[in-house]
Amino acid sequence: MDRAPPLERLLRRDRLITIAGLVVLCLLAWLYIVAGAGLGMSAWEMSKLALFPHQQTSDMTSGMPGMDMTGMAMEAEPRIWGLPIWTLMIAMWWIMMVAMMSPSAAPTVLLYARVHRHALTQGQIQDKLAPTGVFVTGYLLVWLGFSVLAATLHWLLEREAFVSTTMSSQSRWLSGIVLIAAGLYQFSPLKNACLSHCRAPTAFLSSHWRPHALGALRLGALHGAFCVGCCWMLMALLFVGGVMNLVWVAALSILVLVEKVFPAGQWVGRAAGIALIAWGSATLFI
Repeated sequence: MDRAPPLERLLRRDRLITIAGLVVLCLLAWLYIVAGAGLGMSAWEMSKLALFPHQQTSDMTSGMPGMDMTGMAMEAEPRIWGLPIWTLMIAMWWIMMVAMMSPSAAPTVLLYARVHRHALTQGQIQDKLAPTGVFVTGYLLVWLGFSVLAATLHWLLEREAFVSTTMSSQSRWLSGIVLIAAGLYQFSPLKNACLSHCRAPTAFLSSHWRPHALGALRLGALHGAFCVGCCWMLMALLFVGGVMNLVWVAALSILVLVEKVFPAGQWVGRAAGIALIAWGSATLFI
């Protein structure tokens, strides 16, 4: 019979607890997005609107907040962004980022939990409970800040009629410029510098490790900043394909995961950059 103290037994299982927590967090975020993020229609329906805008009638948008129902969906009047709409949009962007980024952040989170457990058993720190949740909180707070900025840009683009109230681009100039910019960013030094930190969690933790809860929060925020640095332009592609277009959301999630985790990720990212530049050029000039 294992007579170890309950806390010690708990620490032995912290890897499973951490994995389970990340899986639950990711699943809940995806369920929220698929259900429509509180916008009045499911993501499946919004994906259809983004993929086939000219085949959808305005009755499909009857439940979306602030939507004008006098014409076709793509011709709806810009909604008025009161406090409820702002809250929904920021929450939508943030939870979408949680859904998209959690899988690629998992290796660093798990390694952090392992390093903390090792430091605890070696007596290097006195924290009795691994502050892995604090690390994740720091990471997610950075993406919350990004989501506020993304929602603000969303509001500006919708107000100027570059993005429709169904949350997809209705300007070939916007689409083409964003596609080309995202493709070029795949080759930028800033992208590569940030990606190198995300692809090497061991080196990242050894360089920036700080003990205690405040150190965990700082470390999580720093990791989140590097993730934003390597992924922000890819997230801008959601304005092209549709912010709630599940095809685009899933495709970008896979690309981010491959770039950060798999050995050939950097080459896949560069290939994607070439494809995005070609796609954007064709959108603008053909």
